[in-house]
Amino acid sequence: MTTPALLPLSGRRIPPRNLGPSSSFPHHRATLRLSEKFILLLILSAFITLCFGAFFFLPDSSKHKRFDLGLEDVLIPHVDTSEGGKNAGGFLIHGQGHDPHRHREEEERLRNKIRADHEKALEEAKEKLKKSRDEIQAEIQTEKNKIVKGLKNKSTKPLPPVPVPNLVGITSGDPVDPNIREKRDKIKEMMKHAWDNYRQYGWGHNELKPIARKGHSTNIFGNSQLGATIVDALDTLYIMGLHDEFKEGQEWIDNHLDFSVNSEVSVFEVNIRFIGGLLAAYYLSGQEVFKIKAVQLAEKLLPAFNTPTGIPWAMVNLKSGVGRNWGWASAGSSILSEFGTLHMEFVHLSYLTGNPVYYDKVMHIRKLLQKMDRPNGLYPNYLNPRTGRWGQHHTSMGGLGDSFYEYLLKAWLMSDKMDTEARKMYDDAIEAIEKHLIRKSNGGLTFIGEWKNGHLERKMGHLTCFAGGLFALAADGSRDDKAGHYLQLGAEIAHTCHESYDRTTLKLGPEAFKFDGGVEAVAVRQNEKYYILRPEVIETYWYMWRFTHDPKYRQWGWEAAQAIDKYCRVSGGFSGVKDVYSSAPTYDDVQQSFFLAETLKYLYLLFSNDDLLPLDHWVFNTEAHPLPVLHLANTTLSGNHAYR
Repeated sequence: MTTPALLPLSGRRIPPRNLGPSSSFPHHRATLRLSEKFILLLILSAFITLCFGAFFFLPDSSKHKRFDLGLEDVLIPHVDTSEGGKNAGGFLIHGQGHDPHRHREEEERLRNKIRADHEKALEEAKEKLKKSRDEIQAEIQTEKNKIVKGLKNKSTKPLPPVPVPNLVGITSGDPVDPNIREKRDKIKEMMKHAWDNYRQYGWGHNELKPIARKGHSTNIFGNSQLGATIVDALDTLYIMGLHDEFKEGQEWIDNHLDFSVNSEVSVFEVNIRFIGGLLAAYYLSGQEVFKIKAVQLAEKLLPAFNTPTGIPWAMVNLKSGVGRNWGWASAGSSILSEFGTLHMEFVHLSYLTGNPVYYDKVMHIRKLLQKMDRPNGLYPNYLNPRTGRWGQHHTSMGGLGDSFYEYLLKAWLMSDKMDTEARKMYDDAIEAIEKHLIRKSNGGLTFIGEWKNGHLERKMGHLTCFAGGLFALAADGSRDDKAGHYLQLGAEIAHTCHESYDRTTLKLGPEAFKFDGGVEAVAVRQNEKYYILRPEVIETYWYMWRFTHDPKYRQWGWEAAQAIDKYCRVSGGFSGVKDVYSSAPTYDDVQQSFFLAETLKYLYLLFSNDDLLPLDHWVFNTEAHPLPVLHLANTTLSGNHAYR
């Protein structure tokens, strides 16, 4: 049985089947650790010093021989005290018309100094060697920390002041209806339960194992503990008014979040979770530390773009800058939903820093895609960064493709609807998807399949369920007056995804579900029956609520919240379950960071008034981190034609 605990990807991202435990990257080397090298070098240097002194510097006390230091050509400092040379300095060369008595005194002084320095070094070495291994390691670590701190202080560049966008609806949203307020308070309590247990058992680790009550991580974060849950949860804590918890997270980030680590990370994941989360926390709170950390990380990601085409690698080592792609991806390709999900964060980075490099990187990707032929008007999921050619002709609005389309639309929204180029690319892509991928089942359920080499696979993933909200969000501004059509399409997708939940025992949706023959909206394969606290269905409920105010969306969201609280809640947090069709499911023992960033945030917003983070002022990245609309008057991107 496939274990969902090992399938941790969030939001719009790579299908979990590709990232099991066997795909962890080998970071360990058969070499000595750094601290052991320091100890060996210390002992070796003391031994060499001892030998060197014994042979050359210590006097021979048995024979009382004079050791000739060879000072015939030593430069001796000389000050001319003659009347004509007052305060003039120079050097006298030993052996050239100098006072022999003065030479002997100078020689003796130098000898005594060398002997004293040598004896001092020997004493220090002896004292070091008397200390325990732990004491020596502690001293080494202290020195290393001083060096790292110095480098950090040296590398922290002050960022230029920029006009803050008009920030509306950060702390409002209180519902008047006591029933709705009670539901919202319950969601807040669930957030507290998730955070408090992470704080107690997994603090500083990327994620939490709530049953084992210890930290958890996956290969998308490399081998470093970067506190992914802290960064991902910050904005949710803030909008819920959990300010003490927010300050805890801020203090950890200020004191411990360090990207100068030898760790290979997913460019996509750290962009949407870390840069997106830090930028959102900065805009909501105004605390500069979040902006500074976001820029530090962004600089570490830039080497990933050093490819022949400018299409970034999937992974990059934060220390060395070396990039590579997932081994399983089609012919070494980069993935559409990864390199196509950078635009929002990178535009904000250029806005905040005044540095156009981030904007230029994502616009280069856009220009390259515009020049390429697309089979049947569809964007394949794979693109080779070396050759600039498509890989396998596989198109999906689920894993591998999804958030690329999302970011085309949101680039337009974030630009205050000035980036018409992005809107056109979105409209063209969705027209092709409607033609080739969207179908109705025999039972009348609208679904989005996957296009594989000219064949439609009648299967829809949980990840694809975000599309209902996307279509609703895109309705206003649709070409050919099709706003009503796309709002209706969003409602149909929301209904289908609700059915995928309602047809399970736990009332929680499976990872993927089929539409073959008599099987509709039901998972068939055992390794597709799990639920890992994913947010996409609830995300669509929230968007549909915002645009229609149909009470069924709040009802459906409350059903999902109750099911999560009943079947996924454990004493140490929240865990995914391995089979949503089983009345006695087993846990995967992972509390995903996106559960706090997305699932609980969308539920909280669903039971809040519309004046909390209104959609005409905020655009949510694919990890549900809200970023403000950059109105034309506020933009500093003078070279951006799309903003003019």
